[in-house]
Amino acid sequence: MMMLRGHRACRSLARQVTQVRQLNLHEYQSKGLMQKHGVTVQRFRFAETPEQAEEGARDLAAREYVLKAQVHAGGRGKGTFSSGLQGGVKLTTDPKQVKEYASQMLGYKLVTKQTPPDGVLVSKLMVAEALDIARETYFAILMDRDSNGPVMVASPEGGVDIEEVAAKTPELIFKEPIDIVKGVTEEQLDRLAINLRFEGQQFHDAKEQMRKLYELFLAVDATQVEINPFAETPDGQVVCFDAKINFDDNAAFRQQEIFAMRDTTEEDPRDVEADKHGLNYIGMDGNIACLVNGAGLAMATMDIIKLHGGEPANFLDCGGGVTEDMVTSAFKLLTGDKQVEAILVNIFGGIVNCATIANGIVSACKNVELQVPLVVRLEGTNVEKARQVLKESGLPIITATDLDDAAKRAVEAAAHARAQ
Repeated sequence: MMMLRGHRACRSLARQVTQVRQLNLHEYQSKGLMQKHGVTVQRFRFAETPEQAEEGARDLAAREYVLKAQVHAGGRGKGTFSSGLQGGVKLTTDPKQVKEYASQMLGYKLVTKQTPPDGVLVSKLMVAEALDIARETYFAILMDRDSNGPVMVASPEGGVDIEEVAAKTPELIFKEPIDIVKGVTEEQLDRLAINLRFEGQQFHDAKEQMRKLYELFLAVDATQVEINPFAETPDGQVVCFDAKINFDDNAAFRQQEIFAMRDTTEEDPRDVEADKHGLNYIGMDGNIACLVNGAGLAMATMDIIKLHGGEPANFLDCGGGVTEDMVTSAFKLLTGDKQVEAILVNIFGGIVNCATIANGIVSACKNVELQVPLVVRLEGTNVEKARQVLKESGLPIITATDLDDAAKRAVEAAAHARAQ
């Protein structure tokens, strides 16, 4: 592991590995959850066709409507559609105009500063009642290591980048650590409402909204609920205009209804397939596929491949609970990548039984009709039996003595395959 400390790419990749499975909801889904828990949001409707968008607008019967493309990317308002329409957020007073805008959004790609260069396909829209904002504030609840629990964070400067507020005017950031046993206290809500400069009836309304947001935070096993802006309208309503909710993936078994809302249409199909089989996978641009157990070992494997002149095609950690079926699924995933010219399996069997991996490799090679060279390095629990399984398989598997030897052989095999 010492060799990894100076490698920025590996640290960056480690961060990606923790992110790849995070549930990311659309705005209409987050607002639906808030609405369910009594939090005040704009009235809205969901649409997948221009006709549904118009019908939703007429059903809302609002003075003005806001139509928003539902994609997992920021900067929608300044984005551009492949249809030529400018802006993924549109305001109008006419339901017919809502339909016209929707017909230029749905089925077209939207390019923003946070999307891939060719954009993302828009298949969902949110039609909401457009409300004027008299004053914007910021409110969030998040898990905080320093506080050993949830913390409420608020600022009277909302609707802007909160990191910039914290950097330039830290005195306008207010924090209230929450005792997970006692919950939010009246005194804490009073202080926050005062610091957010709510007065009169809005003071009480803001307190009630913050209380309900904390109840939501607990109920859905969130790691963060961020409302920006947490705003006041000209007629005195306290409304949550936008929300970002992050969830604890370890609670997915408890939150099955919420996790079933996951929209995979914008995700890499390989990531989605890997997730189905409990594999940690990230596709890369190289030519040598890796199948490893353990994130640290996976990154070390990629480092040594690069050291010997190769390029890793992926990060794939099969984890400690790997089964033969998971190994087969992993091979199907790796061989489905057309740029792969060789596969390197690097397993250190601690809690993993090497024989399980070996049987999985043999089964996978037969099932996928492997067409590229395969290099295998196994070490640890039941390794002798595993080596015997590979030897008796009759398959053209290249065995390696250690990680350095395995990387060399994989790079050489890939070069040989490319030359043929």
